This record gives sequence, C-alpha cells and structure tokens, in this order.
Amino acid sequence: MAPRRRPRGSLVDPVNLGYEVERASKAKLERLADNAGVSGAVMFEHVMEHLSVTAQGLPASWPAQQRDGELPIDPA
Repeated sequence: MAPRRRPRGSLVDPVNLGYEVERASKAKLERLADNAGVSGAVMFEHVMEHLSVTAQGLPASWPAQQRDGELPIDPA
C-alpha cells in the first residue's frame, strides 16, 4: 500500500529540505511513516510538531549550552 499523502495544494509555504542524512536515519523515518500509513514528509512534520524543546530552544535530548555572562534565573 502506498503511503497516504496530504491533499495536493494543502501546504501553505512548501520547501524542499535538501539535507543529506545517514541512510539509517532516513530508513528509520520511512519505517515510522510506513507503520503510520503516511508519507515520510507527513511523519517528519509530525515529529517536528511534537518535539520537546528546552528553554534554550534545543531538543530536550540535546545537551544544554553554556550561557556564560548570563545570570541564573529560577524559572519558578
């Protein structure tokens, strides 16, 4: 069964990513998409929409960046 795609013309501002990634990473994304019955592009957008981000604007799984010169403020 071919992956379900979004309806033609439904994107507001489409762009081609054009990134080169490891074959294993692309295969993992495609497996997830196949399991969900959607295209790789739809799965990529889903993952990005549900990505947990820290206060620094980084993925939660990414190491925190040094913030030299900034005062520590408790997020209370």
